[in-house]
This record gives sequence, C-alpha cells and structure tokens, in this order.
Amino acid sequence: MRALLTILSAIVIFAYPFAVYFGAARFGLQAISLILITVFVVRIISSKQAKFKELKQLAWITALTGITLSVLGALFKQHGWLTFYPVVVNLCMLTVFAISLTQPQSIIERFARLQEPDLPASAISYTRNVTKVWCAFFIINAGIALYTCFQTLEVWTLYNGLISYLAAGSLFAGEWIIRQFVRKD
Repeated sequence: MRALLTILSAIVIFAYPFAVYFGAARFGLQAISLILITVFVVRIISSKQAKFKELKQLAWITALTGITLSVLGALFKQHGWLTFYPVVVNLCMLTVFAISLTQPQSIIERFARLQEPDLPASAISYTRNVTKVWCAFFIINAGIALYTCFQTLEVWTLYNGLISYLAAGSLFAGEWIIRQFVRKD
C-alpha cells in the first residue's frame, strides 16, 4: 500500500504544473490547493521509504514548502504562490547535490554504489563530476523556473511541466550514454 502511495505521489508531483494550470481554472484555487496539500501530506508519509536520509529530508522540505505555498495560494486567492514550487524543488536538489560534494561520497556515487558496490577510483571521480554537472543544471533550471513565475501561467506550465523535464531527461540520457563509453575505457 505504501509503495502505491509513493507512486501516486510521484505522479502527481510530476504533474504539478498541469494540476495548477488546469485545476485552478477548472475546479478553483481552493479545491486544487486542498488536493495538492493532500498529495504533499502523502509525500511526507511515503518519504520513509527513501534509501538515503537526504532524500527523506528533501521529501519533507519540499512537501512542507508545497503545503505552505498551497495554503498561501488558497488564502490570498492567487495562483502565483503555487508557481514558486519548482524553484524551491530545484534549489533543494541543488543543496542536496552540492552538500554531497563536501562528503567522502557524492550523492551520485552513493546511487552508483547501489548497483555496483566496489567502484574503481576512476568511477568515483566520474560520479563526482556528474554531481557537479547536476548542480549546474539545478542552478540553471531554478533560474529559468523563477523567471517563468513572472510570466503567464501558460509559459510557466510549458516550461515547468514539459521543457524542464525534457532537459532533465536529456541530461540523464546523455550522461548514461557517456557512461557507457567511459566504462569501456
């Protein structure tokens, strides 16, 4: 049951921009805020399954921020509050990834060790560099997401609901392709 809640929560979080765009217009800001608050509470409950404490903390912080922004949006009857959520998520992700660079193992190395516990020194260096690339991505993505908060809701939804996911997916896929070549060496 908890796994199902985690999956449903993740789907709704990814669909957040569309929920804001279509939900506020179709059901009203108060209704969509209540739905989002419920989803964020589920996210907090399901965060216990995260493999790393940083990911648990990330789930809590982003969920509490989502709840706060949803309450403010409903209270002040302005959808603009809800548009800041992707900015916060990117900044939180940046924080997790950047802080991991000060640790003996970066967050990407920890993910890699889940599949391959004995990484060679070259792989450790590679994962540290990948972590830095993701940090740069989160900085750029947060900046663009912030810019879209002051644009039309359509522009905000297009970027935060599609373009940013395509960019993250492209980075992920590109890194995977590069990793295949690096592993052969």
